[in-house]
Amino acid sequence: MPAASVALNEELNRYIEDKKMQFDQVSVGKKANVFFDGKCVSHTVTLPSGERKSVGVILPSTLRFDLSTKEVMEVVDGTAYVSINGAPEQAFTAGQSWTVEAGGYFVIRAEQAVHYVCHFG
Repeated sequence: MPAASVALNEELNRYIEDKKMQFDQVSVGKKANVFFDGKCVSHTVTLPSGERKSVGVILPSTLRFDLSTKEVMEVVDGTAYVSINGAPEQAFTAGQSWTVEAGGYFVIRAEQAVHYVCHFG
């Protein structure tokens, strides 16, 4: 199979995997990551490839996250109102995501629970 076809197939498989509502064949950290007095709770998920993600929920609040690594935040359910590096707030709903580079920050406002997946790097 030509290299371009292989690359396209791999990209398509990643797209399909990202759109699923579950991760298959993963390791899950038993202990929750609890931030902001319980307003943000997540679990670390490690894929067979070694790629690490976190799956969690942000309860109604306004929180600031200062990042040491690049993060892509994907909304699974709910609406997140997000300001990235001081830019005007934008609304993100299920299926939408935003990216913040290492050294940046975002402020997230949740009026109701926001379920998310954080993709690192």
